[in-house]
Amino acid sequence: MALRPEPTAPFHSVQHALRVLEVVAKHSSGVSDAAIARETRLPAHQLAELLPMLRREGYVEQIADGGYVGGESLSLLGSAGSGHGHAVETKLQKALTALRDSVGAAVYLSRYVDGEVKITQYADGPRMPKVNEWVDFRSAAHAMAIGKCLLTQLDHDGRRDHLSRHKTVRLTSRTTTSEKVLFRKLDSQPATVPVLDLQEYAVGTVCAAVPITAGHSVGCLALSLPLAHAHRLRQAAYTLNREAAPMLLSLTI
Repeated sequence: MALRPEPTAPFHSVQHALRVLEVVAKHSSGVSDAAIARETRLPAHQLAELLPMLRREGYVEQIADGGYVGGESLSLLGSAGSGHGHAVETKLQKALTALRDSVGAAVYLSRYVDGEVKITQYADGPRMPKVNEWVDFRSAAHAMAIGKCLLTQLDHDGRRDHLSRHKTVRLTSRTTTSEKVLFRKLDSQPATVPVLDLQEYAVGTVCAAVPITAGHSVGCLALSLPLAHAHRLRQAAYTLNREAAPMLLSLTI
């Protein structure tokens, strides 16, 4: 399976964050934001966004003189011990739960594994129920925001392979069943704009998804809302897009 060459917006943010963390790691006694800017060559406005995010996520801490040192999350996720996988999963679950509460929607992490759509983690609640899987998610990538977001990250042959095994059957009156039309939509999907599902998988449900690709691992972050809350989808999708970078960073370190 090959990936499309275009990097996503969260990818760029993570690349910049990793450059910041490399500088911080080199200065165990602390480094100023001016020195970080000088060594990373990142503009001030980008650092003004990155540093608060890295503090919030626990990757850096600010010491008394205003300098930055590595934080708990960096130590925990940066270790290569046997507990690394569990540490990543725990941090992601906490982040998903916080995101669920902030957007007021069920949220999901998904990956494309061995040619199949797989929900790896999710956070829902009594007032924010997850999508009812009335058709196996693995067979419905063409209709779901999650599935379409994963397919956008595959090359043409990868998509062809997937659809040769999972046909574009009609699930609702809004489902795209033409492979040609589906491919055209996937090709025209901007990397910085969330992929939407407006009752294409299930009547009464709307969804949004954004890509989080780490190396050769194709993934996405998604949310779902009942149709009665469709008016909140745009703002919720914006928040989802903003939070994709911290999620991807956890998967990358």
